[in-house]
Amino acid sequence: MKCCKLGDLTVFLKPQCQEETGVCKLLSSHRIRGGESKIANTWKMKSYQKLATDIPQPTESYAEEESIDGKPPCLRKLSTWWLGVGLLMIVAGLLSGVTMWMLRQVSGSQHGQTPLEKCSAVPEPLRFDCYPERNVVVTKELCESRGCCFIERDQPLGSRSGVPWCFYPPDFPSYTLESLNQTELGMVGLLRRKVKAYYPRDIERLQLSVEFETDTRLHIKITDSTSPRFEVPLEVPRAMKKAENPVYSLEFSKEPFGLLLRRRASGAVLLNTTVAPLIFADQFLQISTILPSKFLYGLGEHRSSFLHSLDWSTLTLWARDVPPTESYNLYGAHPFYLLMEEEGAAHGVFLLNSNAMEVALQPAPALTWRTIGGVLDFYIFLGPDPNMVIQQYQQVIGFPAMPPFWGLGFHLCRWGYGTSNATWQIVKAMRNYQIPQDAQWNDIDYMEGYRDFTFDPEKFDTLPQLVEDLHKHGQYYVMILDPGISSTNPPGSYWPYDEGLRRGIFINTTQGQTLIGQVWPGLTAFPDFSNPDTYQWWLENLNRFHARVPFDGLWIDMNEPSDFKDGSVDGCSPGELDNPLYVPAVLGGSLSAKTVCASAKQSASMHYNLHNLYGLMEAKATASALIQIRGKRPLVISRSTFPSQGRYSGHWLGDNRSKWKEMYWSVPGVLSFNLFGIPLVGADICGFSGTTSEELCTRWMQLGAFYPFSRNHNTQNEKAQDPVAFGSVARTAMKEVLLTRYALLPFLYTLFHRAHLQGHTVARALFFEFPQDVITYSIDKQFLWGQSLLVTPVLEPGVDSVIGYFPRGVWYDYYTKPGSTSWVSSGNPLRLIAALSQNASAWGDLFWDDGESLDTFERGDYSYLVFNVTQNVFTSTVLHANVEATYITVDVLSVYGVREKPSRVTVNGKENPFSYLDNQVLTVSDLNLNLSQGFSIRWL
Repeated sequence: MKCCKLGDLTVFLKPQCQEETGVCKLLSSHRIRGGESKIANTWKMKSYQKLATDIPQPTESYAEEESIDGKPPCLRKLSTWWLGVGLLMIVAGLLSGVTMWMLRQVSGSQHGQTPLEKCSAVPEPLRFDCYPERNVVVTKELCESRGCCFIERDQPLGSRSGVPWCFYPPDFPSYTLESLNQTELGMVGLLRRKVKAYYPRDIERLQLSVEFETDTRLHIKITDSTSPRFEVPLEVPRAMKKAENPVYSLEFSKEPFGLLLRRRASGAVLLNTTVAPLIFADQFLQISTILPSKFLYGLGEHRSSFLHSLDWSTLTLWARDVPPTESYNLYGAHPFYLLMEEEGAAHGVFLLNSNAMEVALQPAPALTWRTIGGVLDFYIFLGPDPNMVIQQYQQVIGFPAMPPFWGLGFHLCRWGYGTSNATWQIVKAMRNYQIPQDAQWNDIDYMEGYRDFTFDPEKFDTLPQLVEDLHKHGQYYVMILDPGISSTNPPGSYWPYDEGLRRGIFINTTQGQTLIGQVWPGLTAFPDFSNPDTYQWWLENLNRFHARVPFDGLWIDMNEPSDFKDGSVDGCSPGELDNPLYVPAVLGGSLSAKTVCASAKQSASMHYNLHNLYGLMEAKATASALIQIRGKRPLVISRSTFPSQGRYSGHWLGDNRSKWKEMYWSVPGVLSFNLFGIPLVGADICGFSGTTSEELCTRWMQLGAFYPFSRNHNTQNEKAQDPVAFGSVARTAMKEVLLTRYALLPFLYTLFHRAHLQGHTVARALFFEFPQDVITYSIDKQFLWGQSLLVTPVLEPGVDSVIGYFPRGVWYDYYTKPGSTSWVSSGNPLRLIAALSQNASAWGDLFWDDGESLDTFERGDYSYLVFNVTQNVFTSTVLHANVEATYITVDVLSVYGVREKPSRVTVNGKENPFSYLDNQVLTVSDLNLNLSQGFSIRWL
């Protein structure tokens, strides 16, 4: 569908409806009814006989009985490549909600096959890579030395894409499930490998733990049965009782060991790990599964489309300082994926593991997890819709923090203001043109010699006065901090390093000496945020600086951690931590590339295990310090992230470039981090590096006004790109779209409340609201705010229209409202918009508090209102109120979709003037209704 351009991007509203029920939202609204498209089944199953088992059958079971066609449901659609190579014998039995079977090669069509015939029988999409190493050219001899199949393909020898030449044969040895016993929450089993794998120190005996934690959450953990291994120190919920009515059934293959997870309602196989052998060595852990569809999302952080390609691609998770580039591992690690199934159902899988890893995708469709440490600790979330999957995921990792209200305003920054006075001049110019701005930021040029907790006494001598002026105007100040602490100052001259050294809070080398790297200030040491003592040191440093420059928020950068010297100034050890036998596909080919040595010692473990957690641990320490210093909600924006970080910080998408393609990439980036539980996210508007153009920057401001976190930022030695740097036409366009954002801030704030309270996404993909509409599955050039506001930005140069997809339902153009948008902030009157469904009904809500105090919802210090429209009556019902609501009034109500002009309108029973436009918009103005009291508006 083509829609005309209305001065900037296109914003549409849709009434919220469940079937025909609509919505009314503060300043906007919507919801959906999806189509009937389906995803075709990919794999079919042969018929196998169900045999007796010596395992006792319980009185209750989650497993299905035989189907009417005589095929056991545990095998009817089983997708395993063993099943395509000959007859198998299956031993099946019921055990506490599971089915167990045995896959064993028997005499039949496979008997007498040559090795080549056996290998050729494996379908190409189901060939799982047996030699994923990238530093060698895989030959037939190398491949067969591992006991694997070697069949050449058309791609060049050694190519890392396409069908693997070296792959597992059907009879490759794996683990055997030797025992399985019931527990209070599920079961525990013992796995044993009878034949050693080709990686050193493979673990012979593993413990399998299965917990049916909730009806929609399954927890599966595989670890060494005899020796402890590193596990991520993440607080996760502990189930107190076994799920009573799970929506899933779990089945086991005994030999070779495998898991098969099925959705009970549809019978869809969500996981099937029998397709390739399980390998569990000390520094190489691998498990594969078939996927029920090709619609896979998540697995960050990467520069890619929102929907991943399964065409033999590999996604690496190892935090890295690098400008976002396709195929590279970027700043954060998020081993979580969301997958859309047939008929709109969805599930998610989270691997709780912080070691370097990669996820190999192939068109079967199938997926292989490879990691080089820790344990295999999986959580599976059954949804059944994508919104519920993300909520269930966040029930494990934690819901995001409620940001301060000002954090949702517009932020301005650049590296290269040069002086505090130049920074101040930009702030004054923004005020002069009445362009909304909540926060002013500074990059590292405010520091003295790029040292943390300092400011340049000459160039930034007026920084304290600038911050004071910001506060007088109701604005805020945010500064950057890097973790690298300068180590070259004379003893006694730089307290952060001297005191850190005295307290022993820095990361150490394998010899126990302070590890020295190099970042912006030169030679640096790195705080160990896994050490509880570091929290106090960090707090004291921030407190000392806050006494001089009373900052309001903190921007933590370079926290992968970044090190300009690979490993350290002295290099790294020759040991196996720095040089593991298998290195995932990390940029630079080494774990120490542009970061500290993997062998470095930290309080909680080796950096080998903690690297991907560094940004999370720093964010946690920073948020804690801000709360203690200011006594208010913290605003922390971090570059490196890990699951659960939304509890402590937001994220910006890193050092992007001023290019049109980069603007597009920001949309899937924002959508992905909403999957990851970090909804406070945005990209550097207009691009960080390179020179922007007036057209690009205008379009990017029009998009960036709808990022959950909205900040314009660029680098030094480039032209300024703040709104006041452009001519009147561009400046006016930027101002207008920011005013639109500010008008919508109460709506956005309510979305963040839902994210904080229930784990909702803020910016979301269209398929979240239209899961039955397969067309929406690949859309990542449009997005929604909540359920209600559809944003279709202009992402190409030289155009004055956009192509957008509008799923089935009633849609309204947001810009058809009469009058001009006002800058809505605390204390200003509100405008309500009700967008009616086809049956003329609507629903919406509003959360409101003072915008900055801690735990307002938990303490009951908030207001919550529900709006309804039925039978030509708009009602506002106050479900909870506090004093803040008494300061806010409702001035205007606009109702979209009123099909006939009313003869009169009453407000709380009294007749009131109104206006009506031919586009079916009813507007009632000059209401002056206090938000703390319920009211009704009727039109007749």
